[in-house]
Amino acid sequence: MAVDAFAVLAEPTRRRILDELRRSDSSVNELVEALTVSQPTMSKHLKVLREAGFVSCRTAAQQRIYRIETRPFEALDEWLKPYRELWTRHLDALERHLDNLEY
Repeated sequence: MAVDAFAVLAEPTRRRILDELRRSDSSVNELVEALTVSQPTMSKHLKVLREAGFVSCRTAAQQRIYRIETRPFEALDEWLKPYRELWTRHLDALERHLDNLEY
């Protein structure tokens, strides 16, 4: 089953988790403490992020350490590229228009 990256990222807690992992790899307990959510809630969100490929985990002693993965973000970035180009063209046209106005 294909996972919709936007559906995964629509959940605010998941975005907060990714923000934390952007800073550094973290254990479940570190994430629970940083985001003040319950351990079961954290595990649920990490599972969704892991299944969608946004995070991976490794075992270190008794802990699971999570890290952010770039591949899904690269795919989102590629999808957004034509929209960025569209806005750039519009902003360039607006700039030309404003430059041609007489004050």
